[in-house]
Amino acid sequence: AHICRDVNNGWLLRNMHANGASFFFICIYLHIGRGLYYGSFLFKETWNIGVILLFLVMATAFVGYVLPWGQMSFWGATVITNLLSAAPYIGNELVQWIWGGFSVDNATLTRFFTFHFILPFIIAGMSMIHLLFLHQTGSSNPIGLNSNSDKIPFHAYYSYKDAFGFALLLILLVALSTFA
Repeated sequence: AHICRDVNNGWLLRNMHANGASFFFICIYLHIGRGLYYGSFLFKETWNIGVILLFLVMATAFVGYVLPWGQMSFWGATVITNLLSAAPYIGNELVQWIWGGFSVDNATLTRFFTFHFILPFIIAGMSMIHLLFLHQTGSSNPIGLNSNSDKIPFHAYYSYKDAFGFALLLILLVALSTFA
């Protein structure tokens, strides 16, 4: 609430953060769909790192969802963290460690803010590992044939294509955050 009310253009910053997360998930789901379509799951190491990345991104989104600390956030944190108590032997201790006590309270909010800050750095590291495995196995070729004969350089073509796509998404994000 402080950012939205007291900081100049804080409402825009918050909207861009929230809508940017939604755009990020759209891109992730498109990436997963493309991987399923082209059979990328056959490269197990790359695929498994991608699944771990998906869970880390979902965890980051969940702890970010709790940070506004309204009724929906409080009960979302209570219900989802209580699911961990079903884990045998360590479930209750794990829940109390995440809560920072015996119930969801301010200590939980502090921990979730810390997780929301730290997890993107872990995601960046795991993304590098994901790219390392992708570089070793090669990306999925939709036609399944050897394509060494007709390759083009990455920099000129794909750099501009990626920059154009990023700029287009950024324009959509700013327009959505500003005018919606």
